Amino acid sequence: MRSGAAAGHRGCFHETAFYDSDQTFLDVVGPFLAGGLAAGEPVVSAFAGHNQTLVLGAFGPRSGIRFLDGGVQYARPASAIDRYRRVLRDYVVAGAEQIRVAGQVPHPGSGVPWEWWVRYEAALNRVFGGVPVWGLCPYDLRQAPSQVLDDARSTHPYVATGDEHAANPAFVAPEEFLAGRRSRWRDPLEATEPAATFHDPLPARVRAAVAQAGPSTTLGENDIRGLILGASEAVSNAIRHGRPPVTVRLWSSLDRILVTVTDTGDGPSDPYAGLQPSPGGGLGLWLAFQSCGYVTLDRGPAGFTVRLLAGRAEP
Repeated sequence: MRSGAAAGHRGCFHETAFYDSDQTFLDVVGPFLAGGLAAGEPVVSAFAGHNQTLVLGAFGPRSGIRFLDGGVQYARPASAIDRYRRVLRDYVVAGAEQIRVAGQVPHPGSGVPWEWWVRYEAALNRVFGGVPVWGLCPYDLRQAPSQVLDDARSTHPYVATGDEHAANPAFVAPEEFLAGRRSRWRDPLEATEPAATFHDPLPARVRAAVAQAGPSTTLGENDIRGLILGASEAVSNAIRHGRPPVTVRLWSSLDRILVTVTDTGDGPSDPYAGLQPSPGGGLGLWLAFQSCGYVTLDRGPAGFTVRLLAGRAEP
């Protein structure tokens, strides 16, 4: 499949690419963006730092490309989906029949945990399935760990090489990919004794505990408020939808606060929980994913656990 073949595509056309130098990055991203400009399509570049500078140098600020700050766009996956949804909606309302977006998600090679971003990559195939967007997600072979590269191959239906675009035989349907996946991320604080443990608490008690821990940290007010909201929503969800008992643990250090909420149920059946509002209208996990520094969902022998962090998460 060549680049022109996708011009008549409707729906989400989600592909990855791999590069190992500035030049090979431009060899992949350049034709993709240029093809959109030539076709009169809306074109968005959502890279951060050096890669955005490369694109600007190749095309210039007046090229017609819309530049989004990748550091802001990819701060949190739920927020990234929400921002893209609004951008794409505006283009569709204005009459766009196809929109091109190139961007790069964070991962451990850039100092960010991977778990919620790999769920994001898998979910895009369904979240934007009815939107005429052609998304290109390149990965740096010099920086991305092997697990990230393997997951990139599993979560993208197409692979780009220069101006060639081929079906990806390694792609796994997102529901299948996410169904058997467990969160491996643990904060180092979990190896220590919790500062507080609550059994079947009301959300107000957990909110108060987070607020009380805040002043002894260097966290900003927005970080504390975000965790208060996220932890409260997670506890409410566990009480309403989980299976008792509900156990909440809180750890605190100078630069972060971690809260885990565990119930003995199976967790949400929606594989995209947290990344968008649940089909039944629930906003709890989605709000937590937008307000906390990091959130993971884990099913294990003890039941279902939501981990919520205020502060910077270590990969």
